[in-house]
Amino acid sequence: QVQLMESGGGSVQAGGSLRLSCAASRWVYCMGWFRQTPGLEREAVAAVSHNSGLTYYADSVKGRFSISQDRAKNMVFLQMDSLKPEDTAMYYCAASGNWAGCIGRGDNNYWGQGTQVTVSS
Repeated sequence: QVQLMESGGGSVQAGGSLRLSCAASRWVYCMGWFRQTPGLEREAVAAVSHNSGLTYYADSVKGRFSISQDRAKNMVFLQMDSLKPEDTAMYYCAASGNWAGCIGRGDNNYWGQGTQVTVSS
């Protein structure tokens, strides 16, 4: 089992920044962030492979969001800049034993409890 503990999130005006953090209880192959708004499917936002450092970004956040990690602490961070109202969603930390899972093309085995991000215009 892997427990994921998230922190960060909140409310910000358009153009502002927020930083999300997530700590895993043990090593996992990859970690990432998904987001979901009511009525829509959960979508992968960004992911990072623990060992290789390979990263993934959804097209909608490229150039604005940056994912990083602290390997020693099994932590991942999502720096969100130039936020837009359409970024408003519940953000979930995710961890998986395979890359497909971390980028939304497979099954994600572990989820955080979610943290709300609200961007006002």
